[in-house]
Amino acid sequence: MSGRVHSFDAELRWSGSTAAGDDAYDRAHDVRCSPAADELRLSADPAFRGDPARLNPEQLLVAAVSSCQLLSFLHVAARARVDVREYRDAAHATMDEDDPPVRVGRIVLRPRIMVGPGTTEERVRKLCETAHRHCFIANSIGTEIVVEPEVELAGA
Repeated sequence: MSGRVHSFDAELRWSGSTAAGDDAYDRAHDVRCSPAADELRLSADPAFRGDPARLNPEQLLVAAVSSCQLLSFLHVAARARVDVREYRDAAHATMDEDDPPVRVGRIVLRPRIMVGPGTTEERVRKLCETAHRHCFIANSIGTEIVVEPEVELAGA
């Protein structure tokens, strides 16, 4: 990866009016990240007057951290010739409004990883740690991120 610079773009659209004050404007907005054709329809969290039927930025942050950990793990596992059969994560984030500045202060990833024969639970856990150190998103934010893997050895 030496010498390469990667760029990422997002186009966000909102329209409405804030003339009636903070209680009245619509928090719904749309985001597109080219070259992907999919559009995300977002809002604020319901606690901040958002639409609960839409994703919110805090959920996207948790999803980005979880997804990056998965992709980093699959990369290091494949390079180590570990046969990953399944990976499911139940990620959870907390944001404490009483601890300024308000931020997502902690994200816990709880991947359940099933691997094929020929490896040990200890090796898979070490690969999780390596993946976490190489996760682009985790390295980009100041939030505490904890990875608590559960490993299942196929055939065990």
